[in-house]
Amino acid sequence: MTNATTPTARYLDAVGLSKSYHGTRVIDGLDFSVARGELVSLLGPSGCGKTTLLRLIAGLVSSDDGNISIGTRNVTRTPAHKRNVSVVFQNYALFPHLKVAENVAFGLRARKVDKATIPDRVAEALHLVRMTEFADRPVAALSGGQQQRVAVARALVVQPDLLLLDEPFSALDRKLRETMQVELKTLLRDRGITAIFVTHDQEEALAVSHRIAVMNEGRIEQFTAPAELYARPATPFALDFVGLSTRIHATARGNSAETAYGTLPLPDPIPDGTPLLIGVRPENITLGDAPITLSAEVADVMILGSKTHVHCRSEGDDRLLCELPGTVSGITPGQKLTLGWAPENTLVYEVPA
Repeated sequence: MTNATTPTARYLDAVGLSKSYHGTRVIDGLDFSVARGELVSLLGPSGCGKTTLLRLIAGLVSSDDGNISIGTRNVTRTPAHKRNVSVVFQNYALFPHLKVAENVAFGLRARKVDKATIPDRVAEALHLVRMTEFADRPVAALSGGQQQRVAVARALVVQPDLLLLDEPFSALDRKLRETMQVELKTLLRDRGITAIFVTHDQEEALAVSHRIAVMNEGRIEQFTAPAELYARPATPFALDFVGLSTRIHATARGNSAETAYGTLPLPDPIPDGTPLLIGVRPENITLGDAPITLSAEVADVMILGSKTHVHCRSEGDDRLLCELPGTVSGITPGQKLTLGWAPENTLVYEVPA
């Protein structure tokens, strides 16, 4: 297996991919590239096309248009079994009648690998996922987390050019899911494995990825590093789907914006009458005096252990949310508050009327 690497130039390259089912466009002229050694997440709601894109890359379905290259090979019309791509499915797809080591060895036997090398390769793969002592156990006797590790070992043992993971942690409880995220990220980084991870869980994507592609209706809305995606979402959809936010609809008036809560300054002038959406991440909002402020009435207070969310009454589709560190007492529904933030934390989007 490969040694640790840092992501380098393009390794997977998909250009102009399109796919329709029964007249419905699921992937729409999509361009997508991944560097060698990079872990990229496809993040989006159900039906956005992320699993279809994964299946196109794996060769499990064929595209209507476009090309896919892995390394120097154009694999657009290459059958799945000849692409050297491994897939870890949501349900793990393990063979219940085989023991752990036999499950891991299955891909090697199918590829007619030298039988003398199989035991050592299986042992190495099980060691990587900390499942050595379970080699002779039946799969049915394993927990969900252990089955997930076996599925990863089976995917890695064939030394794939690309590893694809389709919501592999969705069946696990929260604590185990977080543990597996750390383990998988460390394993892939240390081995220099190029991987694509499909998820609808924003926290999962932010935790494991070098870059995240936010998908919506068969297109990529934004493709960037987690910190950039969270701090500077490129579209209202990315703002809404990744993280929580205060969202205020407004109308531009030059250097300011008219809202249901008063006039707010804008970072840059925008033509009068332009419909806007103003966004602010809740942890950037404070109570009391600040360069930008608005008055609001508390609707609810949610204490979440390490933080407290203060929800305020809003108009229409607006959302007013402030996140305070720690456990905060003394704020009650109906109380009037002043919410404030710095100009550099204002996100502004032009939206359809």
